[in-house]
Amino acid sequence: MKISIINGPNINLIGVREPEIYGSQTFEHYFEKMRHRYETIDFDYFQSNIEGELINEIQRAGMKMDGIILNAGGYTHTSVAIGDAVAASKAPVIEVHVSNINAREEFRMINHISAKCKGTIIGLGLKGYAMAVEYFFQK
Repeated sequence: MKISIINGPNINLIGVREPEIYGSQTFEHYFEKMRHRYETIDFDYFQSNIEGELINEIQRAGMKMDGIILNAGGYTHTSVAIGDAVAASKAPVIEVHVSNINAREEFRMINHISAKCKGTIIGLGLKGYAMAVEYFFQK
């Protein structure tokens, strides 16, 4: 099974940025643990702070992978284009957010991605990524 994890802006700062919201573990450290836990999965990982690069990667992965785990970060609330790329994906997409975006600032209530995803995992920290992987095992 091939799963692509695509992370958007500022996810590269997890473990450093606002640890009271995002925790103190880096995504890279967590990702290495996931690779060991799910040895049978061929993971592809991509992170960018640039909207167009994320769209290109969603399009690429959407045609080649068995599934996509997407954390679009702040673009969740602003990017119709990322939502359109998700809608065009042949691979199912699970949206993940480390923090509970529904309990944060009002502008985060707008979400251009969720309705186009197979499912959404919000507010469970980095564990949300493993939960998304488990979904693909049960498919």
